[in-house]
Amino acid sequence: MEQLKNELDHLWRTERPDITNKVAWAASLGDRSENADYHYNKKRLREIDRRLLYLRKCIDNFKVIDYHPHMDGKVSFGAWVEVENEAKKLKKRFRIVGYEELIGNKDYISMDSPMAKALIDKKVGDEAIVETKVAKFIWRILKIEYVRTDS
Repeated sequence: MEQLKNELDHLWRTERPDITNKVAWAASLGDRSENADYHYNKKRLREIDRRLLYLRKCIDNFKVIDYHPHMDGKVSFGAWVEVENEAKKLKKRFRIVGYEELIGNKDYISMDSPMAKALIDKKVGDEAIVETKVAKFIWRILKIEYVRTDS
């Protein structure tokens, strides 16, 4: 949530005013039909405005889920989960997050993914059957951890 707020603030206070000034300058040059600066910066301004609208909706609608002791022992949103597929001799460790947190985090999976859906509410030692369009996989839960935000 903090990253979203920081991005909103940066776009609103820094980028948008800068691009608005560039558009005004380019428009003051006269003929806009062949003015690349004007067209590029108008396009960028529209992109910023769309992103600002999206961020405001996200900030208003998203809910931050902090660690709570009742989460211990079972897989839930925000958990770091270590799983193993014995048949394929694979081990994986990842965190279950919302889609907005996925960007730039290779060890995160979406809470809407088949893997996350199969793991929710399971405990260490449980098996989760993950069905995809390609195949069915069985994963055993080895470890569950939460990032604690205790004050």
